[in-house]
Amino acid sequence: MTEATQPRTIICIGDIHGYITKLQNLWSNLSHTIPPSIFSTATIIFLGDYCDRGPKTREVLDFLISLPTRYPNQRHVFLAGNHDFAFAAFLRLLPPPADGSEFSEGWKEYEESEEREGWFKDDGYEEMHLQGRRWSGKIKAKFNVAKGTEYQGSIYDAGPTFQSYGVPHGSADLVKAVPDEHKKFLANLVWVHEEDDVFMNTDNGVKCCKLIAVHAGLEKGVDVNEQMKILKARDTRIPKIQALSGRKNVWDIPEELSTSATIIVSGHHAKLHVEGLRLIIDEGGGYPDKPIAAIVLPSMEIIKDTDVLTK
Repeated sequence: MTEATQPRTIICIGDIHGYITKLQNLWSNLSHTIPPSIFSTATIIFLGDYCDRGPKTREVLDFLISLPTRYPNQRHVFLAGNHDFAFAAFLRLLPPPADGSEFSEGWKEYEESEEREGWFKDDGYEEMHLQGRRWSGKIKAKFNVAKGTEYQGSIYDAGPTFQSYGVPHGSADLVKAVPDEHKKFLANLVWVHEEDDVFMNTDNGVKCCKLIAVHAGLEKGVDVNEQMKILKARDTRIPKIQALSGRKNVWDIPEELSTSATIIVSGHHAKLHVEGLRLIIDEGGGYPDKPIAAIVLPSMEIIKDTDVLTK
């Protein structure tokens, strides 16, 4: 393959969760590992979850927003993670349900959890998507048994995000504290992204594939075309979008895609899992002692913020 026909470089970056230093270190390692001429023109797909858990959400968003100006020849794709979706919901940035229904219709399915999760019930809650209320709520439990960590304010560990903007967790004042450029960024996040003619190195040589990037994955047993329609339309009638927040039901590639060479890449799962065409790039999971990872296509090289590069 000649230089003129080299496949495009696509870099998929996992969950950041408010850790600006990790993001800066990962970006530095990417820029020093990938040849400058290739890095400067790469497509960078951020897989979502920029906020919560870590202490510097505001700085993370500043960094991401600056990239198109700093690297004008790169292409940047910013996916919504379930945490970003909920942050945007609290700020009332989500598009209204296309069928004219109220967000409150979506509360009913999960109302048995309202007391335990301490859903937000202050200024503006009446017009808020379910996930915004959960994100800014005050959970009664102090310890997350599943993760082995203390809750940071809400079921989403949103306390550090509020604090990064200088307001206490659960405060309605966050709406005024978040800068307009951050609101625009959150409002414009896409729920799914597709790429054609993506190449990846395999044991059997270089393979040309379609790529679908979505924060958690695509559901098994649910029509893929219907899922893609909902995700592309950013259909906010749904109180909990499985492709952004699911677990076991989105781990594998749906069977109907198994006959076509389709890469599914996601973050979300606090795992680094590369198996065939299923790529899960989220080693960090928002834990302070775990790295942020990225995968580079077509080489399939994994690069982390903790990598120590030798000259």
